[in-house]
Amino acid sequence: MKRRALLLLAVCVWWTLEGLVTTGQLLSMQGADGQILGLRPALLRGLASASLWVPCTLALFWCVARYPIERDHLWRSLLVLMAATLLVILVRALAVVAFNDGIGWYRELPPFRDVLLTSVLNNLLMSWLIIGIGHALLYARRAYERQRQAEQLQVRLAEARLESLRAQLDPHFLFNALNSIAEMVHRDAMAADRMLVGLGELLRSSLDHRQTRLVPLREELRLLRHYLEIEKARLGERLQLCWDIDVGLDEALVPPLLLQPLAENAIHHAIAGKIAPGSLQVRAWHDGAWLLLAVRDDGDGGERTTPSRDGTGLGNLRARLVVLYGDEQSLQLQALDDEGTEALLRVPLQMAAPATRLAA
Repeated sequence: MKRRALLLLAVCVWWTLEGLVTTGQLLSMQGADGQILGLRPALLRGLASASLWVPCTLALFWCVARYPIERDHLWRSLLVLMAATLLVILVRALAVVAFNDGIGWYRELPPFRDVLLTSVLNNLLMSWLIIGIGHALLYARRAYERQRQAEQLQVRLAEARLESLRAQLDPHFLFNALNSIAEMVHRDAMAADRMLVGLGELLRSSLDHRQTRLVPLREELRLLRHYLEIEKARLGERLQLCWDIDVGLDEALVPPLLLQPLAENAIHHAIAGKIAPGSLQVRAWHDGAWLLLAVRDDGDGGERTTPSRDGTGLGNLRARLVVLYGDEQSLQLQALDDEGTEALLRVPLQMAAPATRLAA
């Protein structure tokens, strides 16, 4: 309905302007008696001729929409549109005969045959121009709808891809967490109990955001703290945690379970195999339009700088980042001078809207 209303408005405005242009031409032309028309009769003739085109234009547009010129129905469409054109010519000729006394197109009305011939000369080309414009509008609308459908399909494919990656990530994480708890059951039942409680909280938080593409950073950090509490119960003093989160980034939007694979990778490769205490640092800061997140350990991470060390967690994370951000993201694992390793992640900085913050 909105599109039809806009089309009607555009047609009315166009032919009103055309009527005003015709009025200006009539004001500058001499009649057969050498007289120049006054403003009122010139305006009446110009707007009357133009207004007759409004229903004719809408009728021709309707015919184009129902019977567009296409390969499969070429001849049928041409016949229908030709018939519509002849009908427009006839209607305008009849309108001249019917309203000539009030508008004054002719001082003396000629025979209908002459009026019809004049209508053919004046209106045949204009009718086909309108038909051409109707086809242009029709094809433009079809192209727009195809583009919109393609964009919607891309969004659906991206969402399906994300859901598939999330489905892969959850069992992987759960399997690793249960293995860690299984190790503790026979050594420290109380610690295993605390790990189970932490795992329950972690899974509940994960399920809360299962259908969410982006969550505030504070929620992601809360999720990470649940995971690190599980690992802390398993490793004890061998895992030392350090948090360095810039002020004002709590509402920055990030994908769920973004930092957990990085922390899991650091603990598995750099800290779990050490006897001495190991340090894990989580940082978050921004640089202009970018949000930077880093997970750093102080273990020997030389091997983890090679792509072959990307397991299910990191491979899944890279795939999710590509789906969400395309080329506007990066994840780098680099060995540090002090034999530690840092996973540095860069994504566009997006802040949650005020309504989202209140809801959270």
